[in-house]
Amino acid sequence: MNELANRPVVLDIDRSVGALPRRLVLPLEHWQESIRFGCSLAVMRRFRHMLDELLPAEYGTVFTGSGDFHHLSWPLIARLQTKTPFQVVVLDNHPDNMRFPFGVHCGSWVRKVAMLPQVSHVHVLGITSSDIGGRHAWENYLTPLLRRKLTYWSMGVDTGWARPFGLAHAFRSFDTPAALVDAFVESQRTQILPSYLSIDKDAFAAEVAHTNWDQGRLLTGHALALIDCLRRGLVGSDINGEVSHYRYRSWWKRRLSAMDEQPEIDPAMLADWQAQQHALNLQLLEAITARSGSSGGA
Repeated sequence: MNELANRPVVLDIDRSVGALPRRLVLPLEHWQESIRFGCSLAVMRRFRHMLDELLPAEYGTVFTGSGDFHHLSWPLIARLQTKTPFQVVVLDNHPDNMRFPFGVHCGSWVRKVAMLPQVSHVHVLGITSSDIGGRHAWENYLTPLLRRKLTYWSMGVDTGWARPFGLAHAFRSFDTPAALVDAFVESQRTQILPSYLSIDKDAFAAEVAHTNWDQGRLLTGHALALIDCLRRGLVGSDINGEVSHYRYRSWWKRRLSAMDEQPEIDPAMLADWQAQQHALNLQLLEAITARSGSSGGA
């Protein structure tokens, strides 16, 4: 096995990722104000160019820090030029396919990825957020759903609004995490393409990993089963959802964050939460490494 192809990379923007074996750390804290939560497309293009210059030809799972940086999955996926298409499997408590008129942010990037020619389909698994419920239906980008490029896998959310719009095929609803995992594992038995895996740890219950977003219901065993079923290998992967505290200098980012009702972080609990996160990172990294075929510069 090529060790470089499995060497984890830390995009160290918020200093939230613990020490990982054989890690490559890229010090990027100077990007935090401009990239965190959301940014213009021009800023994202500059960030993508920087990644192209700094990332090695081969690397393993990329750790991006807080879930406020989940939109960085877009440039990581876009730079993969593979010989065959691949599916994107996202573990997230939110669809990340919401309208955002100011460029791209951590809740809108899935639409960008679904548009990439090398991406065959995007599956977002573990959603319990009301973002896909009837009250917020208008906020979802419908095009990737209509074009059968995106599927939501959710629990406990009423998505009946989708049927009159001809979108029933894009919504898979379940009562329990176990039922969701079993259904996805079964669907992968006929999958012939490799996968890109993106994990936002807000998909997990808080007792598994405490994050700075509202959280889902997945347990560690569910995630390990989902990783194990990706039997055609991984072309790449990233993990976010670390817990970190940051006060924006710009008023509009403070306003946007407040509108999304991000819960406050208790400074007294931060060290314990980060230790919990680190233990989960090591488990996920081990499982992903076992499943990886070629990643990074595949």
